[in-house]
Formats: sequence, structure tokens, C-alpha cells
Amino acid sequence: MIKEVIVVEGKDDVAAVKKAVKAEMIAVGGFGINAKVIARIKEAQKRKGVIVLTDPDFAGEKIRKIIAKRVPGIKHAYIAQEDGIKDDDIGVENATPEVIIEALKRAKVTVEEVEPIFDAQDMFFFRLSGDKNAKARRIKLGN
Repeated sequence: MIKEVIVVEGKDDVAAVKKAVKAEMIAVGGFGINAKVIARIKEAQKRKGVIVLTDPDFAGEKIRKIIAKRVPGIKHAYIAQEDGIKDDDIGVENATPEVIIEALKRAKVTVEEVEPIFDAQDMFFFRLSGDKNAKARRIKLGN
């Protein structure tokens, strides 16, 4: 899991980044970036650090500059324009998971080891595996 919070422009960017890595994310809503969103980014920067990954276009660069001006110490991840183009549309949402991972690596992302909450022994102990009704219990637990 990525330690830093990744800041992107919109929901489609969140979906693309989630295909590449596990991380907490903030979508700024494009130019809809307001004081409330900046406050969330500042809080994330204090708590975990922030990496900004915006579209490789004029709007993305402008959003990046707004955030950088108001939130000091953030990291920046960039994708090349040719890696974010699909049918004349340019954006992070068009980048492959591999391109996104490389951009984050270049930004010196911090990777945290995540301890599993349960292991196979726990699943067996709580009769969530190895039992004829295990599937039903897992479904009930998930609801």
C-alpha cells in the first residue's frame, strides 16, 4: 500500500490509479477545487504526505500549481502526454497501470507493508473456511 495520499482531478482518474496501486485518494473535481478540498489535502499532507498526479495538459498543470502554492512539501508525479492520450482525450484516466506505477516511482512514493488482519488459521477458527456453511457465513459477515 502507498503511504502517501494521491491527489487526482476526477473520479475516472481515481479508477485508473486504483487499477495500478492501493492508496488513499482525493479527487479535486477539476477546477472545482475549493477551500474545503485544499483543507483535506493539507490534512492529508500532515498525516501521510501527498503526491499530486494530474492530467498532462494545461488544466492539470494549473490545478497542480494551485495545490503546490497552498500545500507546501507535496510530491509530484507526472505522466507524459503520449502515455495519457486516447481518442483525442488526454488524462490520467487513459494511462495504463504500468505508466501510473512508473510515475509514482519517479515521485519517490513510500510503500508500506500492510499486515493482514486475518490469516487462514483465523478463517478456519471462525468457521469461515473448511466448513460446509462457510460460504454462507462469509456472505452474512460481508453484509
